Amino acid sequence: MKLNPEYYHNEDVVGLAKDLLGKVLYTKVDDELTAGIIVETEAYFGIQDKASHAYGGRRTNRTETMYSKGGIAYVYLCYGMHNLFNIVSSKEDDPHAVLIRGIEPLIGIAIIEERRNMPYTKGAISAGPGSAAKALGIDRTFNTKDLNGDEIWIEDHAIKYKEEDIVASPRVGIAYAKEHALLPWRFYVKGNKYVSKPNKA
Repeated sequence: MKLNPEYYHNEDVVGLAKDLLGKVLYTKVDDELTAGIIVETEAYFGIQDKASHAYGGRRTNRTETMYSKGGIAYVYLCYGMHNLFNIVSSKEDDPHAVLIRGIEPLIGIAIIEERRNMPYTKGAISAGPGSAAKALGIDRTFNTKDLNGDEIWIEDHAIKYKEEDIVASPRVGIAYAKEHALLPWRFYVKGNKYVSKPNKA
């Protein structure tokens, strides 16, 4: 069952990032259905977060998507080559987002393998935000798409991880965010091979 649209209006983006672990992210591209269990996320706390694209209330063509009401996709290009998929959350004009950093392939494995040109038994197939997006066929055309639509959505399959199996650690690759780089706003499933490095508790 798809997550209720209200789920995304949660103003606690850190709690949301943690709660998304175990939820199942689906895409339908050219009639091909693929899905993966979310096993790694990062929270970005709107205009107060030095690591956020919207820090200080910055509004550009790229960041405008983040100012939408929660429940839409924010996809941007990183290093000119990787599409990164984020879930916009909270209310309108409160630009919170959760970056999906890793998924465990679940449905459409052969399609995922073809997209990534490697077997699903290799963690690298969908570990890291660029790989996770590519595995599910997510590109810039998904930017602003409704997460309650028929092209990209999230379901609750009652997959729950115990508290001791979830690691909270600093986010990756955001040294520029100074003291905010140390905030433990990255969540992942301990020992899951589809989690990007470093994967140490």
